[in-house]
Amino acid sequence: MNVGLVIGRYGDALQVGDGVCAAGDGGAHHEVVVRLVVYRPFIEEVCIGTILASSEEGIQVTMGFFDDIFIPAYWMLRPSLYDRELSLWVWTPNYDEEEGEENNDDYQETDPNIKSEEDVRKEGCVVIDENKEKEDSRDEEKEVEDRFEMYIGAEIRFKVKSINFTQVTKTAKGVQATTTTTSHSEKGNASNSDGLRKRSSSVDLSYQQKVPSSMGIVASICEDGLGLTSWWAAADQEEEPEEDMA
Repeated sequence: MNVGLVIGRYGDALQVGDGVCAAGDGGAHHEVVVRLVVYRPFIEEVCIGTILASSEEGIQVTMGFFDDIFIPAYWMLRPSLYDRELSLWVWTPNYDEEEGEENNDDYQETDPNIKSEEDVRKEGCVVIDENKEKEDSRDEEKEVEDRFEMYIGAEIRFKVKSINFTQVTKTAKGVQATTTTTSHSEKGNASNSDGLRKRSSSVDLSYQQKVPSSMGIVASICEDGLGLTSWWAAADQEEEPEEDMA
């Protein structure tokens, strides 16, 4: 039964059965009923962790007591890229350019003293496009400013998309790992009333040295408000005075 990650025992044992001796074992085996503290987030739950490692495949996140949280590349904020020199993922948002174009149009309409390029040529003057130079410098500054690096050790807010439970067993064919995945289902494909879908898959581990973890979480930061908490801290501080004035 996939209940989650066991953190520890809660309180004393509720029930202890009689001891049973197994053949070839000098110890006594007791059936015990206890209460456990278990961690298992629900699907679409928003959690906060710390970036532990970064690779081209995605980001590994830790919560201190649990390290098997992975944010794959396809669940990053868009657009994002992997910087091989820094070995970090970088969010490079594209802000709308319509606001800048509207501001330029308003400036030209409200300032009738600005001469057109054709009028300057008639006067025999050299045309110097200062606006273009300013735009180029702004673009260079924007390229530097619009890079949000997801550095190691940063606090990150993520949303749980799926939970994987893996059970490793030894069979006549070798060592096999059976993984059961619970994720949010699309409409019409849900296996229960909660809108969740479960599917299982088996992998042969006979020729693999690395054994998968018994529990793993696949997460996403592909929404506003997710990602590094420092990205949205400034926006939250700006909204607070407006709420106080209201």
